[in-house]
Amino acid sequence: MSKKRGLSLEEKREKMLQIFYESQDFFLLKELEKLGPRKGVITQSVKDVVQSLVDDDLVSKDKIGTSVYFWSLPSCAGNQLRNVYRKLESDVQSSKRRLAELDDQCSALKKGREESDEREEALSNLKKVEKKHNELKDEMAEYADNDPAAFEAMKNAILVAHAAANRWTDNIFTLRQWCSNNFPEAKEQLEHMYQEVGITDDLDYLEMSTLGN
Repeated sequence: MSKKRGLSLEEKREKMLQIFYESQDFFLLKELEKLGPRKGVITQSVKDVVQSLVDDDLVSKDKIGTSVYFWSLPSCAGNQLRNVYRKLESDVQSSKRRLAELDDQCSALKKGREESDEREEALSNLKKVEKKHNELKDEMAEYADNDPAAFEAMKNAILVAHAAANRWTDNIFTLRQWCSNNFPEAKEQLEHMYQEVGITDDLDYLEMSTLGN
């Protein structure tokens, strides 16, 4: 008889979120450690799983007196997605305003720079300097590419960014699955909300080619 497969980290996270969403109550860690096994999450794993949810802002944590309480509501996850969407929208608008300002500055700088012999000579000299500068940059880049420390730092940064992106994708999949299981009658409203915050059927995990040693 085959041995029953244990829960993955994301499955454990989903199970612990169910505890919060179903009760909509506040819990001490020791209470969660008792409730976890009822959902298939062993007591020894509860602390790390809950902390990972806190790190991703899916569970709130606060100290009241000498006790630390944990809580999470279904609306918190939706609000978090909407806040991210609003932040991105704000960044886009700020970028558009900055672009307009730069266009105005560019137009102003063109005034008084009409074509002349002196200007042509200055531009020619500038191009020569830029060409030399680029040659030196290329030469430096060749040495930089052979720097093991720089390559290792870049590889680690890519791995961290890749893991973080896929962790958030897991969070979104977990939330959508929970909503589908618990609110089947609100399927159309939920799909509309997903579209509003930019979550489409094309959403998927990021793939990354294996980095050489």
